[in-house]
Amino acid sequence: MEVAFDHVKYLKIQKEKIEERIKRFDNKLYLEFGGKLFDDMHASRVLPGFKPDAKIELLKQFKNDLEVIFCINANDIEKNKIRADYGISYDQDLLRLIEKMQKMDILVSGVAINMYTGQKGVEKLEKSLQKKNIKSYLFEPIAGYPNDIEKIFSKEGFGKNPYIKTTKKLVVVTAPGPNSGKLATCLSQMYNENQNGVRAGYAKYETFPVWNMGLLHPVNVAYEASTADLGDINMIDPFHMQEYNIEAVNYNRDISTFPILKNMLNSIMGENIYNSPTDMGVNMIKGCIVNDEIAKEAGCQEVIRRYYNTICDMKKGVSTQEVVDRINGLMTKLNINKEDRSIVKPAICKSEEKKTNIVAIQLKNRKVITGKESKLLSASSAMLINTLKELAGLPDEEYLLSPEVLEGIFKTKQKISYRKNYYLNIQEVLITLSICSSNNRSVEKAMEELENLKELEAHSSYIVTSEENNVMKNLGIRLTCEPKFDN
Repeated sequence: MEVAFDHVKYLKIQKEKIEERIKRFDNKLYLEFGGKLFDDMHASRVLPGFKPDAKIELLKQFKNDLEVIFCINANDIEKNKIRADYGISYDQDLLRLIEKMQKMDILVSGVAINMYTGQKGVEKLEKSLQKKNIKSYLFEPIAGYPNDIEKIFSKEGFGKNPYIKTTKKLVVVTAPGPNSGKLATCLSQMYNENQNGVRAGYAKYETFPVWNMGLLHPVNVAYEASTADLGDINMIDPFHMQEYNIEAVNYNRDISTFPILKNMLNSIMGENIYNSPTDMGVNMIKGCIVNDEIAKEAGCQEVIRRYYNTICDMKKGVSTQEVVDRINGLMTKLNINKEDRSIVKPAICKSEEKKTNIVAIQLKNRKVITGKESKLLSASSAMLINTLKELAGLPDEEYLLSPEVLEGIFKTKQKISYRKNYYLNIQEVLITLSICSSNNRSVEKAMEELENLKELEAHSSYIVTSEENNVMKNLGIRLTCEPKFDN
């Protein structure tokens, strides 16, 4: 795959930028950290060469000077809010992230549970945190937040909040999802630090939108597509333009709340710190793009993928026409359409020809491999086997699945399945291949090719099950689907 991004350079100059911001204050910086710490697949898709765990690699460079505060909204705990990408609740993801940090010997100072009003489930989370030797802090809503500055910066506002004691010069404030109260936690901590004579500062790290790339650069448009359900809109930062006469890209929520945030920061610090929301950021992505044309194409492809994901979500009843229309509008701005995803046409044509479900995948040499549904295999399973054979150089007529193993599987499926067909899904095929590989060199050779499925583009003529979709995600396959159910 062609590379658009210099990962090594990014780690170097991004670290330097954060260090520069730390020095601007009394060697104490609260850095609001947005997006995913781990597995940032969106960034790796729109910036080929950006490693999914680049952010955590960056933080590891500050290991001796870093501690982390996690935030979570008590309402999300009560509602058992689920992360769509992982299929786990926000509090479960919080525990997962903390465990990862601890394994890397990164200090976790505590967890701020925001908007606490006695919600159920909070006590259970606190007990889980205690088992990990992590302190939790309950932050109640402040009446008048964020407009009543006088009330907020008093003993009845931030003054009554718990203070999370920190000792390092860089404190990263992050969360398992949006609306977790990261900014409010940063401001509360800064207020209490300054009350104690420490001139602690604030900065914001967001990967997207990239402030010094064009408003209609496909990488920035891809970010807008990814947040279409939230209503985020990329905009030129009017405060930055007014102050510096320089165009900078930000998004609507940060721009609309900046006047209030600026007043808050000025009240805490006793001086004017930032003149625009863009000033607050430390994003150095632009300086690490080594091939803008590749980045543009990757951004366009991501917008199309988002379009297909959204129309399928609407078909399933978990998205709306409004969100689809937003992404359609973004595609119009970029002068692209769904047919610009090259793997789509082969999948649809093959499905119409064979009159059955088809999944198609495009290899790095541009060759297209397809798989069709049968009594034995789902379309995804057939695609996987055919692709592994192609990559391993095995003849098409060679069987990889042992008849003896298959017979046992089908007997079990007939007893327990509510479906009329008992074909093997992609997860079952992987398990079966693993069993068969122990005494079959061809199967072992095919399984060695699993690593080469990463970043391959695939398309299905129907909506695959969430189980099969998750398996393909784990394999690194970038799958989109036609908005049609499997009948």
